Amino acid sequence: MTKTESIQYIQHVVGANPDGVLGNETLTKFQCHFGISTKAMVAHFFGNMVHENGDFTIVMENMSYTTIAALRKTWPTRFTSNALAEQYLRQPEKLGNFVYDNRMGNGKGEGYKYRGRGWMQLTGKEMYDLFSKYIGEDCVKNPDLVATKYPLESAVFMFNQKKLWNLVKDVNDEDIKIIRRRVNGGLIGIERVIPLVKRFFNMMK
Repeated sequence: MTKTESIQYIQHVVGANPDGVLGNETLTKFQCHFGISTKAMVAHFFGNMVHENGDFTIVMENMSYTTIAALRKTWPTRFTSNALAEQYLRQPEKLGNFVYDNRMGNGKGEGYKYRGRGWMQLTGKEMYDLFSKYIGEDCVKNPDLVATKYPLESAVFMFNQKKLWNLVKDVNDEDIKIIRRRVNGGLIGIERVIPLVKRFFNMMK
């Protein structure tokens, strides 16, 4: 989907005018549709989601690395030498299984199948199973549904699972950092997320 098509998909889900513009109406409809309590919560969600999905360009985790440096930066504890990293370049399935097998509910040979999908990167068979129960469709059997049919709903689900909604108090820098750490495990991307959260909050005033 293009960015416009992605926004129109959100608008279809929440019942907003499908004009392809992410503004006050769409954000307010989103808040009502998903029963989100405050505008600040909506702003934190969209600020983090838009960063995570590369401004609506990413719906599936890229496991095809072309450089040793990039692979080791992403997986520093898994790839402690250039020689090991080189064995996994341009081999997405092999890499996915290496880093995700036998964890997060995955068995042997399932890591790549249950790699990150959706606008907040739902990852691991256990999460796919929980999301299937949440959405009422078998995404364990067909994991691509998370990317093609439920990128937004899976992102909302991830916010639910991480218990982020009730951590939101305000849209000041410190509050944004608190949520970002829970989303990302650190503050990667915070320089972009802070202005995004504040921009979405101001859209709803």
